[in-house]
Amino acid sequence: MLYLDRPAWPARGRLWSHLISDVSPAELHTFAEALGVPRRAFDRDHYDIPAERYAMAVYLGARVVPSRELVRLLRAANLRRPKHLSRP
Repeated sequence: MLYLDRPAWPARGRLWSHLISDVSPAELHTFAEALGVPRRAFDRDHYDIPAERYAMAVYLGARVVPSRELVRLLRAANLRRPKHLSRP
C-alpha cells in the first residue's frame, strides 16, 4: 500500500509531501514513476512529492495519513532507513 502526508513541508519555495510504501521500495519506485516524479526525489525510504502532485497521488490510490503514521508504517514494515549519525 502507498501512503503520503499532506503537503506541509516547505523547501525551495514550495510545499512538499512524503510518499512511502509499506510493501517494498520497488512498489514505491513504480508508483513514483507513474506519478511522474523523478528518481532524484527519492530520499532513503520515501519520495518528496511537490504539492502540485498531491491530488494525483491520491487519485492514483495513495492513502493520506499523518506524518507520524508514515514513520510507524515504515518501521512496522522494516523499511525505515534513517540518516546515519556521524560518529566522533
